[in-house]
Amino acid sequence: MRPIAEYERPDRERFDREIVAKGEPAVLRGLVGDWPIVEAAREGDDRLAEFLGGVASDEPFEAWFGEPAIEGRFGYNDNFSGFNHDRRLATVAQLLDLLIRQKGHAEPYSMYAGGIPVRRHLPGLLKTIPAPLLDMERATLISLWLGNRARTAAHWDLPRNLACVVAGRRRFTLFPTDQLSNLYVGPLEFTLAGQPISLVDVENPDLAAHPRFAAALDAAQQAELGPGDALYIPSMWWHAVHSLDEVAAMINFWWREGEPPLLTPLNALYHSVITMKSLPPNELAAWRVMFDHYVFGDNGDPVGHLPEEARGILARRTPELVARVKKLLIEALSR
Repeated sequence: MRPIAEYERPDRERFDREIVAKGEPAVLRGLVGDWPIVEAAREGDDRLAEFLGGVASDEPFEAWFGEPAIEGRFGYNDNFSGFNHDRRLATVAQLLDLLIRQKGHAEPYSMYAGGIPVRRHLPGLLKTIPAPLLDMERATLISLWLGNRARTAAHWDLPRNLACVVAGRRRFTLFPTDQLSNLYVGPLEFTLAGQPISLVDVENPDLAAHPRFAAALDAAQQAELGPGDALYIPSMWWHAVHSLDEVAAMINFWWREGEPPLLTPLNALYHSVITMKSLPPNELAAWRVMFDHYVFGDNGDPVGHLPEEARGILARRTPELVARVKKLLIEALSR
């Protein structure tokens, strides 16, 4: 795997012009090295717990707990009827206490909490984590990821992502979106955390069971980050994450350009699968033309020749229009 391109503390103008515009992942060494949480983590895990305890609320969130046998690799059980771990509520203080208490164990339990909303669960942290590369005026979701040697399966996210490592080391393995067919993706609608995941163990792949994954490895990029480093992940790039230390924490910022979708496009994929997948080949080909024209804009604005009042659901998106289309879909799906 080739290394992810690295940049030394770019300013916001260069980040937007050179890194984001390129559409490739980028390692930003030392970007958040002066954050107080990073400085606390450098002093030790107890100091990190003390710092986070001082900025966290007592509201619990969902955390994942796995037997030592899973070795941090959270996923499905053998028959895909459930998961290979339990899910329980915990607070930041409780999870950190559990993580620190089992340090040094030869066979520790796997513990992980992902996507903890900072504004809700760590309100005191916000003012200490400035993000100079981002426009915080736009809608930005800020989350904390906390656990031990967890391994997150390769998955994609719709928003762009600035992942900032604050404690422990993390290894990131990224794949371009076009590697989808080589990643052996699990169920679309029954997922661990909302997004479909690759079933391949990225670091120990079984190429007999997943032979096409060899091609994905040829296209992969990888980097190891330490406290203070950040990684920019473009929209919909597949990424697997391996936390390498007994106590690990990361803060990430998710954002999108333009108007956010009011429903995830994954919903459209679900609908397309049940309405189109079994169509005859000639009909599928015809629908491909329709989607390319109306959705992907292969031929320019599909309703540019119509006056605004005649553009229907292809008119400029407004809350009223979205509500009308939702009502239309609900009525159609209820028949």
